[in-house]
Amino acid sequence: MCLIVFLGCFNVSAFAVGVIVHLSVDEVTLTTAQLRRIYTMRQTQWLNGQRITVFILPRQHILHTRFSKENLQMFPYQLDRIWNKLTYSGLGVAPIVINTPKDLIEAVKNTPGAIGYSENIMDDNMDEKGVNFVKIQH
Repeated sequence: MCLIVFLGCFNVSAFAVGVIVHLSVDEVTLTTAQLRRIYTMRQTQWLNGQRITVFILPRQHILHTRFSKENLQMFPYQLDRIWNKLTYSGLGVAPIVINTPKDLIEAVKNTPGAIGYSENIMDDNMDEKGVNFVKIQH
């Protein structure tokens, strides 16, 4: 019974998957549609003309699965199909796969125009990590 009460008090939003961007990115909010365009590689530039570099975790990583379902409302296999079609047709490139969440944050931090995702986005020390978070409007 105590476990149920403890879990009920647990703040789920603190462990939400959030979108992070390099400090050079001006956007502070994105719609779900804009985020989908970015992650399906249909939008390749920010509004100021800066090139977008997309970073993801490996397909089987639980954080990638949660991001795909919660933020993009897509399954990871759907994204893989889109990226494979772009790559094999020569019309585009797939996002850059980074192995760990910590390395993904570092990649976004060190790449102007970059976008990625992270757990614990509501953490107050995100500024210390050298990235900004973007609010998603549904």
